[in-house]
Parts: sequence; C-alpha cells; structure tokens
Amino acid sequence: MAITKIGSLRTIEAFREYVGQIAAEIPVDGEVIGGASSPLAEGMEISGSTGTLRVGNRWAIQPMEGWDATFEGLPTDLTRRRWRHFGESGAKLVWGGEAVAVQHEGRANPRQLYISENCVAGLEELRELVERTHRERWGSTDDFVIGLQVTHSGRFSQPESKDLRSPRVACRHPLIDAKFGVYDDSAVLSDGEVEKIIERFVHAAVIARDAGYRFVDIKHCHGYLLHEFLGAHTRSGPYGGSFENRTRVLREIVAGIRRDAPDIEIGVRVSMFDMVPFRPVTPGGGQRPAGKGVPVDHDQCLPYQYGFGVDSGDPTRIDLGEGLKLLGLLRDLGIKLLNVSGGSPYYTPHLIRPALYPPSDSYQPPEDPLVGVARHLLACRELKRAFPDLFILGSAFTYLQDWLPNVAQAVVREGWMDSVGLGRIVLSYWGLPGDCLEGKALTKKFFCRTFSDCTTAPRNGIVSGCYPLDPYYAELPEADELKRAKEA
Repeated sequence: MAITKIGSLRTIEAFREYVGQIAAEIPVDGEVIGGASSPLAEGMEISGSTGTLRVGNRWAIQPMEGWDATFEGLPTDLTRRRWRHFGESGAKLVWGGEAVAVQHEGRANPRQLYISENCVAGLEELRELVERTHRERWGSTDDFVIGLQVTHSGRFSQPESKDLRSPRVACRHPLIDAKFGVYDDSAVLSDGEVEKIIERFVHAAVIARDAGYRFVDIKHCHGYLLHEFLGAHTRSGPYGGSFENRTRVLREIVAGIRRDAPDIEIGVRVSMFDMVPFRPVTPGGGQRPAGKGVPVDHDQCLPYQYGFGVDSGDPTRIDLGEGLKLLGLLRDLGIKLLNVSGGSPYYTPHLIRPALYPPSDSYQPPEDPLVGVARHLLACRELKRAFPDLFILGSAFTYLQDWLPNVAQAVVREGWMDSVGLGRIVLSYWGLPGDCLEGKALTKKFFCRTFSDCTTAPRNGIVSGCYPLDPYYAELPEADELKRAKEA
C-alpha cells in the first residue's frame, strides 16, 4: 500500500484528486475565508441544563495531557506553558484542557494531573491562566468556554511507575488482557468498588465547579475505564450485560453531579466506534514495531462481545447502532455536549489518531490515514443528522495538515458538525485557529506531520511535547532521552 504524503499535494486540486483516488469521502473548500464572514468564525449558543453557553467561534482545543504534572498531581511550568497556548490559540472552546484522573489509582502515569483535596488551587490557576491569556490576546472572555475532563484510566492505570502496571478493569478481554497485565479476575472491579469510583467522578465535578470550569467532561473514550464499561457485555451484575446496565455508571455519575453540583454543565467525550485490536507483523511472520498493523486473530471470540461501536459479527468493521442509542440517552439526561472520537491509542491507534508515522511501540498504518480521517467525519455527520439538537465536536483533523482549514470550514459549513476539535497540532501550531480567523498566511513549518513523538515520549516515561517542531522541546534534555528510546 503506497501512501502519498499530504505535504507533497501542493494544490487543493491535487488533494481533492488524491482523496477521490482512495475513495475517501472528505468535503474540501477551495478557499478558506478569513474574518467575521467565515463559517468558522460564527458564534454558537448552546442551551444546557444550567443556562446558555456562548461560544464565540467553531474552533475547539481537545484535551491533551502532557505527562508533566508533579507526583502529587499539581501543574508544573510545562503544564502551564501548554495551557497558556490554549488561551492564545483563538479557539473559543477549550474542551477539557487535559485528562485529569479522579483518583491517584486511576492515573495513566505518575505525572498525570489528578483530583485531590489540595488540587483545587492548581486547577483554578490553570483556568485563570487560560482566561487571562485569551483576554490579553483576543480582548474578551465573554464567549470563551473552558471545561475540565475527568477520567479513570482503568486497564491502563500506571500511577506509581511507567514500568509498573496497576490495571483495574470492567471486564476481562481475552485479546488484550495479557498485554496490559491482567492475568486473573483480581483486576476486575467489584460492584462496590465501582460505586466508590462513581462517587469520585461526582467529587471531581464538584471540584471542577469550585475551580470555575463551565462544564465537566465525563471521559468515555479510548479504552479507559468508562469506555470499557460501555462495552462490558460479558460482565455480570448491575454494571454489565444489557445496554441499560452498561450505561448505569454514566447515569449514576450524572445523577450524582446533578445532586451535588447542579450548576455545572456536563459533556461526554465518547469513542463512538471501535474495532478488534491490531498488532504489527512483517512479511516473514515476525513482529516488530515498524510492521504493518493487522487485526489480531479473533476467530474464537465470535460473536465479538468486547467493545462498543463495533460489529459483533465482523469486529474489523465499526457499528454506530449503539452509539446512536447512547446519544438518545444523553439527550434524555439533558446532556447536550458531545465530543466524538473513536478507538484506543493502546490497541487501535490508527482509529483514534490517523498518522503516517506510528509511535515506536505501535504498527505501520493498515490503511491510508485519510481513510481514518473520513471515518471520523462521516461518523459525526451521521450522528449530527440523527440528533441535530446536540452539540457535536469532531476529532481527527491533525493528519489533514496543510488542508486542515479547508476541510474544517467545509464540514462546519455543510453541517456535519458544530465545532472542529484540534489535538496534536496544537502542540506545534497553537496559533492556527487565530491565523485562520484573521485571514493570515499559515505558517506551514508548524503543521504537525504526525511523527508521533508526542506519543512515543510518554510511552517511555518522557514528558510529551512536539520535539520535532517546537524549539522549546527540541532543546530540552529529554530530547536526547527520546532519541535514545527510539533507537532502542
């Protein structure tokens, strides 16, 4: 499979032609409009349970943890630098800031922010920093909205050391248990433990409210604990099996927040689709990180009962059926804020982050990454058509690189989604939204080329950042450490 690099497609016509060649359905505008007449500059009013959220434009910053907090869960200068860029960016919606663990045991790494009694001041400081920076650059925060994403890493918890897994799971998974340190049922959370974690999520929402955030994102994506509960078909008891039981954790968290923090809005980032896990292979049958990704052998696991948004008869295909059912539930719960994602960076990274260059512990793309981008966009279109009253934030734009603004404008103008979420590209080109809105020439040397160093670094216990394109990170001692890790 030959993949053409985006950077080699010099004209919009060449990009459109290539998209057609690979049969990807991606709308592309020929000209990006700057100024107040741009579709991306249009403001929104989102009616929620606590009132109306005024969002000044259609750009949003996705949550990105940097593996750079203190062991006590407090922000450092690296954390503050990243959040300052969120405020400078020009985007009027900061969705979640970054994933904040609801308890120490649920941290994905020992440097992740987490909710504790002494963290309120640190979280408030980050929120104030973003608002102050945005006000200094853009004049006002009247239509600027910041939320906080809260999570439990579940199967991927490593709170003490990058070399010590401490998985807690919703259910067993025969295809990935051993890879992530689950060897027996002792890792499966009891119903009583689940109830305590639910209260931790509620407590986290109270702290987010007290720290001044406008909404809290209850993270249900990327294979982390609450996403795993959505797919816990094989779990017995009140939190598994039926759709009603698999969404009970979500419903009980929402009920608790309405009880204890009724004055904060609730949003949900969801992996709306998934597939069977993938693994790297080489033509000779061996395995190495650079091998092409293929689905793991799942013949003995049919019908497939280990995921959400996946075809149980053919788990190499996505299925939005239950996702649409989930959106109906969210609407019934009074939740209007939905952030659409897919897959997991741990077992299907090509679904969540279409990229040409994989992290060092992953596999080469099994498809043209533009096919992955189209998968995200089409999912948003289907969900928005079914639930036009919900606010839909889309993902997976970074791989579009030079043509990101053209596609972003097109999908908003055509009503595929309400807002365009930027993730990895913000680490290298945080000023992209502002440059587009002001009609400036784009600084193409800052476009993320999906080298995946921002993922490879934390997988090796190194702070995350854009080492190839951000001179600040390139000059850190960790840059040499990352180079050695990649060579190893």
